[in-house]
Amino acid sequence: MCILGAMTKPAAPKRHLPTSPFKAPVTPTPKHFAVGDQVTHDVYGLGRVIGVEDGIAALVDFGSAQMRILSPYAKMTKL
Repeated sequence: MCILGAMTKPAAPKRHLPTSPFKAPVTPTPKHFAVGDQVTHDVYGLGRVIGVEDGIAALVDFGSAQMRILSPYAKMTKL
């Protein structure tokens, strides 16, 4: 049994107080892909979306391999 795993909790996002002199953190807009979109990935290169699971993952054909890329798609951009 892992004691450390039982003691740690996932970090909660810090809330921004309206009276704070610091700027509120910018939340990136979620990326949405559709079947047929041409994309580029930082690791796998150029590919085409062949399947979409809304808000969960995108199945992308990179030519040499088909990969299931999970949301939030940090390393993938639409061309």
